[in-house]
Amino acid sequence: MTTRAESAAATRRALLDAAAELLDLGGPEAVTLREVGARAGVTRGAPYRHFTGKDSLLTAIAAKSWERIGDQVHALRTDPALSASEKLRGALRALIDVGRNQPHLYQVLFRRRANLPGPLGDGMDRIRRQLCGPEGDPAVADRAAERFQDEFLDIVAALVGERNARHYGALLLTSAHGIAGMELSGYLDTDKWQTTTDELVDTLVRIVTDAGEMT
Repeated sequence: MTTRAESAAATRRALLDAAAELLDLGGPEAVTLREVGARAGVTRGAPYRHFTGKDSLLTAIAAKSWERIGDQVHALRTDPALSASEKLRGALRALIDVGRNQPHLYQVLFRRRANLPGPLGDGMDRIRRQLCGPEGDPAVADRAAERFQDEFLDIVAALVGERNARHYGALLLTSAHGIAGMELSGYLDTDKWQTTTDELVDTLVRIVTDAGEMT
């Protein structure tokens, strides 16, 4: 027999899956509680019992996505069959692939923090977090993103050492973000620049690997 908690958890998963699909199809504008509920096949009021608005729903999608990316990078980091440079290449591509394959999700993952609270102000935003719990809490998304960053830093540290890991880690992530943004916007034109995303990633890995060998 399904308990109330299990039923609620299943409803949340269905809502998040439906919201992620709508985001991929039409961007944040397509994600409304009404459309998410209809796509998930739940009662009209169900989405409003789990999320107080679009922002809390998008935040929950971001948290879930950062967890997935963190899992991917963790699997790379702990794979004994991969070299340190192969792990780094895979981690960079895991992030860039989101921009390549799910551009709307990528923009949600990297939207400005100042945009996270809703227009109702800090007091109402605190109430929103209390009502939504971890499903729509920006702190959960932040922790999931930080976990990805920590996994990534461990991969970088294996190449350049703990002392230099944060410097090169920041360089790599900002470079990967720039590459993803250029590709997403269409400005990374192969004819113009005579290079590809994969070649740029290989160059970044080679630079960091060479730097590690010199330390």
